Amino acid sequence: MTPRAVLDRRLPALRACGMSERKAEYLRDLARNFSDGRIDMVHLAGQPDDVVIDCLTDIRGIGRWTAEMFLIFNLLRPDVLPLDDLGLLKAISRHYFGGESTSGLLRGAGREKVAQLGTRWAPYRSVATWYLWRSLDPVPVEY
Repeated sequence: MTPRAVLDRRLPALRACGMSERKAEYLRDLARNFSDGRIDMVHLAGQPDDVVIDCLTDIRGIGRWTAEMFLIFNLLRPDVLPLDDLGLLKAISRHYFGGESTSGLLRGAGREKVAQLGTRWAPYRSVATWYLWRSLDPVPVEY
């Protein structure tokens, strides 16, 4: 899938893939940013994580979690800890906090506890995240 291929599709075709009209609009906007050169992958790949996150979250419909997934799965960054990821929080809750509610880990002191825990895994927090995700669903997934 390329930005041009996304831009060549009408919204109903994108919606037929199972996304809402709003998400289809966001996807087209993202594709437009890549297609017209506002986002340059070569340049982006050489930037620090926080710069990549700032660049991507400036695009309508792209939040921090999406930018972090981009860092992990597209740019293959080894040290990203996606504190807003519900799967990660569920695994951390199960393995480190005796099943404490994940909603408590999403904000305030809970978020700080997770971030502090994550410092132990640096500089491989992406790897730790992947293992924690896998602990929830041990059946191998083909990517």
